[in-house]
Amino acid sequence: MTFTVVREPLVLAFQEKSAFKETYGGGTDTVVLEGQFLRPEGSPCKTALVFMHPTGTMNTLPLPNALARAGVPVLCCGSRYPHNDTALIMEKVLIDLGAYVRYARERLGFEKVVLAGWSGGGSLSLYYQSQAERPTVEATPAGDPVDLRGAKLPPADGVMQLAAHVSRATTLTEWLDPSVLDETDPSRRDPELDLYGVSGPKPPYSTAFLEQYRAAQRARSQRITQRVWARLEALRAAGRPYDEEAFVVHGTMADPRWLDPTVDPNDRAPGQCYMGDPRIVNMMPAGLARYSSLRAWLSQWSYETSFADGPGSAAAISVPALVLENSADDACTPSHGQRIWDALAHVPRHRVVISGATHYYLGQRSCLAEATAEVTRWLSAEGFLPREPF
Repeated sequence: MTFTVVREPLVLAFQEKSAFKETYGGGTDTVVLEGQFLRPEGSPCKTALVFMHPTGTMNTLPLPNALARAGVPVLCCGSRYPHNDTALIMEKVLIDLGAYVRYARERLGFEKVVLAGWSGGGSLSLYYQSQAERPTVEATPAGDPVDLRGAKLPPADGVMQLAAHVSRATTLTEWLDPSVLDETDPSRRDPELDLYGVSGPKPPYSTAFLEQYRAAQRARSQRITQRVWARLEALRAAGRPYDEEAFVVHGTMADPRWLDPTVDPNDRAPGQCYMGDPRIVNMMPAGLARYSSLRAWLSQWSYETSFADGPGSAAAISVPALVLENSADDACTPSHGQRIWDALAHVPRHRVVISGATHYYLGQRSCLAEATAEVTRWLSAEGFLPREPF
């Protein structure tokens, strides 16, 4: 049965005391969130799916809309950082997500809420659920107060990992271009590590080269983190503890997996990534983590300091979980799904792979239909949907 979907705007506002404001506009202590409620007219479903990405909006993606047409109510939730993660603090995104979960229960009247962690929303949903069940965080990685213990985040009843990667920090590190030698001059490169250079390494890549490359990626991430700490400490020593600095991270789309399909193999097409030609995107403004600020780097991008680790958070949750992967996904490759799956071994879990599906299902109606069916089947099996068809 196909339902007519009504799009209802969601605007949530709440007060939050903070020493500084990292988003533009609005009252100093007011947080305003915008989203959409995809309401299937006439659906008897008492469970809401909450889709949220740290910075993206989910309301135009194929899967949330397909699930709503299948009769499952969907909240597509924007954080306080829509389409701009320059200053994004993951711990504050958790507070935003908590506002939507609370709204779904208390204002919309849903009996159960399931977190739908799509792509970058995967590690977000796991981090959220872990802090809702067992809150431990009282400060951001930069040391700024953020009381997740006192926030009383309402736990969800289930978590779905849908084409999800393990974390923003790990993903960036695995995509970081280690050939960049000078953060202020990206033309200075190590030709032996330059995947896109004329004389650079060519696929297929040897195991020894990949080990060298991955180590160099982690080393570059560590150098950026050390520079960020040095600047924060210098500002604090100068009596300016709330000052920030923005900076550019050049070369952030250089994962060997895009050129060599034998690395973390699946059905993806070689020579491209989900944003186009990686040789071009690597240096374009739209590349991952291109613009950042000191605190945002430590919270979401630093391999060493970010708390928002999917597998680490998964180990602390107690609710049923679904892991859904797409076999032709070039953004979230199989090793990510495996790491998440392994970390969920202590809870009721189900895993499914959609054969031939790309990251977004664009132009793939049959794959989208299969994914929709698999999600609704799991929701029904776990008691989130009626076992009988609507």
